Amino acid sequence: MAIIAARIDGRLVHGQVANLWTTKLGASRIIVVDDAAAKSDVEKSGLRMATPESVRLSVLDTQRAAQQLLDHRYDSQKVFLVAKRPETYLALVQAGVPIKELNVGNMSQTDETRSITKSINVVDKDVETFQQLNDLGVHLIAQMVPGDAAADFMPLLKKDRRG
Repeated sequence: MAIIAARIDGRLVHGQVANLWTTKLGASRIIVVDDAAAKSDVEKSGLRMATPESVRLSVLDTQRAAQQLLDHRYDSQKVFLVAKRPETYLALVQAGVPIKELNVGNMSQTDETRSITKSINVVDKDVETFQQLNDLGVHLIAQMVPGDAAADFMPLLKKDRRG
């Protein structure tokens, strides 16, 4: 399988993903897995503009991403998966896509979220989804940029638990 990294980032492709992570990982393709973006020419165009010229970009809905990855379509490439939410990765893993580690990056703050770290904000459904991913053997880490130390994510999540 060609997946070299998987990251949650609410901004999808932007400076950190496009320049820092893609360069550090040596990725040859970014696959954005996002059902809404896959249907929006405007969003796809913006993502293309943010992607380095030397890197290929695919913007796929969850089902198509799983199918193409499982069909070994990208085996000759170094694939960096990016999605906004943990449930996207849960769907991929449940479909059989082998994701061993998931970097929990930026999850923006809203009126419904609570803060786990400075850049990671979750709702209860996210906590449940992260637990399911963990139970399925996906190692969850928090690492904003490559120069930061990777922190084990589940203890950060448990520290926040209320009750």
